[in-house]
Amino acid sequence: MDLKEKIEEIVEKVKDDDKFKEDFKKNPEKAIENLAGVDIPDGMLDKIVDGVKAKITGDKLADAVDSLKKLF
Repeated sequence: MDLKEKIEEIVEKVKDDDKFKEDFKKNPEKAIENLAGVDIPDGMLDKIVDGVKAKITGDKLADAVDSLKKLF
């Protein structure tokens, strides 16, 4: 399993699917396992959850910076 690819896939799902986004907020581990359809080992699951959260936070930060640039 390519972690980076899987993280990107999940980030897109969070952005595009409001129900999945709510499920991810409530219980990210369970939401990801449901999406994958398999039981993911805890160590790998933690890395995926952390990667998705970091990517989402980074994307929001990038959007905020872009908005600020438009002011100047």
